[in-house]
Amino acid sequence: MAQKTSEKGQAGAAAPVVTEPGRVRNVVLVGHSGAGKTTLVEALLAATGTITRAGTVTDGTTVTDYDPAAVRQQRSVALSCAPLVHQDVKVNLLDTPGFADFVGELRAGLRAADAALFVVSAVDGVDDATIALWEECAAVGMPRAVAITRLDHPRADYEQVLQDCQEAFGENVMPVYQPMLGDDGQSVAGLIGLVTLKVLDYSQGYPPALRTAEAEHLNPIADDRNQLIEGIIAESEDETLMDRYIGGELIDTEALIPDLEKAVARGNFYPVIPVCAGTGVGLDALLDGLVTSFPSPLEHDLPVVTGVDGSARPPLTCDPGGPLVAEVVRTTIDRHVGRVSLVRVFSGTLRPDQTLHVSGHGLAERGHPDHDADERVAHVYTPLGATLREVGSCVAGDICAITKSGSAETGDTLSGKDDPLLMEPWSMPEPLLPIAVVAKTRSDEDALAKNLARLVAGDPTLRLERNADTHQLVLWTMGESHADVVLDRLRSGGVELDTEPVKVALRETFGGPAKGHGRHVKQSGGHGQYAVCDIEVEPLPRGSGFEFVNRVVGGAVPHNYIPSVEKGVRAQLEKGIVAGYPVIDLRVTLFDGKAHSVDSSDAAFQTAGALALREAAAAGQVTLLEPVDEIVVRVPDTYVGAVMSDLSSRRGRPLGTESEADGGHSLVRAEVPATELIRYAVELRALSSGAGTFSRTYVRHEPMPAHLAEAIKKAAG
Repeated sequence: MAQKTSEKGQAGAAAPVVTEPGRVRNVVLVGHSGAGKTTLVEALLAATGTITRAGTVTDGTTVTDYDPAAVRQQRSVALSCAPLVHQDVKVNLLDTPGFADFVGELRAGLRAADAALFVVSAVDGVDDATIALWEECAAVGMPRAVAITRLDHPRADYEQVLQDCQEAFGENVMPVYQPMLGDDGQSVAGLIGLVTLKVLDYSQGYPPALRTAEAEHLNPIADDRNQLIEGIIAESEDETLMDRYIGGELIDTEALIPDLEKAVARGNFYPVIPVCAGTGVGLDALLDGLVTSFPSPLEHDLPVVTGVDGSARPPLTCDPGGPLVAEVVRTTIDRHVGRVSLVRVFSGTLRPDQTLHVSGHGLAERGHPDHDADERVAHVYTPLGATLREVGSCVAGDICAITKSGSAETGDTLSGKDDPLLMEPWSMPEPLLPIAVVAKTRSDEDALAKNLARLVAGDPTLRLERNADTHQLVLWTMGESHADVVLDRLRSGGVELDTEPVKVALRETFGGPAKGHGRHVKQSGGHGQYAVCDIEVEPLPRGSGFEFVNRVVGGAVPHNYIPSVEKGVRAQLEKGIVAGYPVIDLRVTLFDGKAHSVDSSDAAFQTAGALALREAAAAGQVTLLEPVDEIVVRVPDTYVGAVMSDLSSRRGRPLGTESEADGGHSLVRAEVPATELIRYAVELRALSSGAGTFSRTYVRHEPMPAHLAEAIKKAAG
């Protein structure tokens, strides 16, 4: 990780070090792929002298695209931290992937940040996925601002995209700057501050010339300026301002700036800043806004903390002198330095040569077993994408990196070893797209297991399942892009593997009563084998399990061999009868049989029991059962009809729909066979333009349609 600097913008400034939380801003960049998040980060780093030149996404030379999988996939696939210093304030920019598949990286960024910058392309506008992210930030009260980028693109339409943002995000989304066109009437040459009435003129390049707006600039911005001032006054803590403004009093606009900054920091007002990363337009205005308007860690509510045993603890405060509590928000494995953990410090100060307690709890169902360990931190670094720059400490509110931890995984809590603590985990989406992987050779199996353990440790949205019924190794991923990256990382780690179709864990049962005669008689010299048993089989209601009943009279089957018959029947139930799936909900009654005083044995009666069950299956009707899940699909109201029609085509049974309180989304409930849901994560996203999500819960097994069952039986031979 620390090696990759030659092709990227060389670091132009020393590692920023802060000693007080008030001099830190943690900002996560949010937006769909192609909006220009990574390009904007590069431009901000270059503008502040953090790097000497900006890299490009197309060449894979940006600071944040350090992941080899990102370069190969030509997309951002991981959370990355890029700190810069502006006005003596350290700003940790957290660049997140724009693809919905990598929402886990986005959630980690939201956890580490105190504010969100929504990056919206002036070409592509706002999509449904971005609206969903805005709502997610609103639910936790996270302060937000909007940067409208790519102003220099021929198809850019700033006014339309601004209107789209206001319609999608709400009425308190207002521009604080207005683009100013150049002499050609098309290119953006500057910005006009709607509050300050200052012109930032970029016609001669970056940094801009600053001057007072002239009369020709005032008319075009009058309406937007009046709306902005009214919006600021409405959010002001001075309740007399609105009355004075309505009464015609001229309000000193410079005095409104503190009210604007407070409203943004509280998450009540959302400024819009036009930016062009290529020309530098708006970069300084954006930097000023990040530093002056976004809250410091001192102003942000901290996650709930408990003892490792779940015992209650006092709320955290962002105090460098308090107890150490930090959290791993991302884990990567670098071939040069090993495990690298990106860490947000919430309380206390993290220092080199410090022994920490690592607590990981609450994600066991995702393949992340609960764990606790004490580990020594040798070094503390400030990360600049791939580059690690060593620092002497990391105070509460700041973000750093540590290396070579033996047990720390994404989501783990780091605390003092004398008082181990545990932070409440952040909400993570359930991976719903399965892929079955197979090592090509036996020699690849160990490498596959080792690399999978590394991936699962770093990615809470990846779940590893060894399915006992289908005997497949299944990776549950967030979508096709996520699956591609996971497979790419496995193969780049030296693992030769294949994928195969995912099998659904079916079950078998009897459709009606049947009888079976099991006769196992062999004599081939020496000790022979002799066992005969007769059984009756009858199906039981769903969920009843297996019952074995002994109705043998007269000692036809000696008492000591009756458990042997049951054992043989149970073994055959596990193996299946017609398609290799376990048999469930069955009563088997042993009512007769024969034994030999010399040749009968435990093994012989086990074999006879299995033979009797197979004969009963041949005489009766065996039904294949498929699992049925209840799914809850959340989509914008406009997609409800399409979703319900699609579920019907999947043999789904609708259970009803309900509207959410926001008035724009609905929940569609249905029961759907699991065989129809293998690729539903991908297909729902396509059906709903990326705005649909769903959850699934197992309900029961029920009979499969005859034509589908026959096809499976035939394939099983």
